[in-house]
Amino acid sequence: MELFLPTLNQMGYLFALIVIGYILMKLRVVSDNAAGVLSKLENNLFIPALVMGTFMTKFTMDNIRSLGQFLLAGVITIAITAPLAVLLSKGCSKDRYVQKICTYGLAFSNFGFMGNAVVKGLFGDEFLLVYLIFTLPFWALIYTWGVPALLIPAGEGKRTVWQRIKPFVNPMFIGMIVGVILGLFPFSGHEYTDFGFFGSLVRDLGNCMSPIAMVLTGMTIAKIDIGQTMRNLPIYVTSALRLVVIPLVAIGIFALALHLFPTLSKEVVLCTICALAMPLGLSTIVVPAGYGMDTTVASGMALVSHLLSCITIPLVFLLAQSIGILPVL
Repeated sequence: MELFLPTLNQMGYLFALIVIGYILMKLRVVSDNAAGVLSKLENNLFIPALVMGTFMTKFTMDNIRSLGQFLLAGVITIAITAPLAVLLSKGCSKDRYVQKICTYGLAFSNFGFMGNAVVKGLFGDEFLLVYLIFTLPFWALIYTWGVPALLIPAGEGKRTVWQRIKPFVNPMFIGMIVGVILGLFPFSGHEYTDFGFFGSLVRDLGNCMSPIAMVLTGMTIAKIDIGQTMRNLPIYVTSALRLVVIPLVAIGIFALALHLFPTLSKEVVLCTICALAMPLGLSTIVVPAGYGMDTTVASGMALVSHLLSCITIPLVFLLAQSIGILPVL
């Protein structure tokens, strides 16, 4: 129960923010383009600030060598889950377009918005650093395969070399690079206060990431036609695979691996469980909508999986902790 109650409390907090966003949009307290504005703020300001702040205060010469294992673990994890997602999606629907949506959702959970919020809230900035390192390969595959191959319509995805490179030159990665450089500077300390007003600015902007991300999620869900959406079977199949089957399989594999290899890092296990236990992401709504594609199934997946994750995530952590595969943080 040690981790279950804090996780349940954190999920309750995040769910309350989602409800606030939902109500604000449904009651038209905010304009229809408010979600778009918040999305731009998240991607161009708050997330880069969170990443920059984490790296400039935690990424030091003392821990740089130990972080390589998390990057490697991320590569191995996505190398396994991406092909598995392609295979599993074939059983979710016979429709080719829906299969692609399911593939993306099963390969890439909401490890960014929701994952960062859960990790920061439960485990603090120290562990958020290793989680961000762990998820770098996920972002790389999203930019090179996930979005162009699965979410952009055929014929729209032909891109020049610059267009293929451009997604990597984004505010989040720029924030990470700046954070790495500042983190490696030989300061006497690496607290936010050691960076003066700039440190306070980065810290406060980064703290906006989690609440705004959840309010944005609620606003996005509020635009869904629930009556029409909830009649699609792939929504429930994909949500069950994402929230229950994949995390349980991962827990089973790690339980066996730790029995055979006791020196396996439990921090790596926790990173993996965090990324795999998150609900389906919002990119399957946002990107296809920009091309005029039907987002009914994707919207339903986001709605159902985010609601159910408030219960499944605490239960997944409880199970993983009860069998002793998680570290004591």
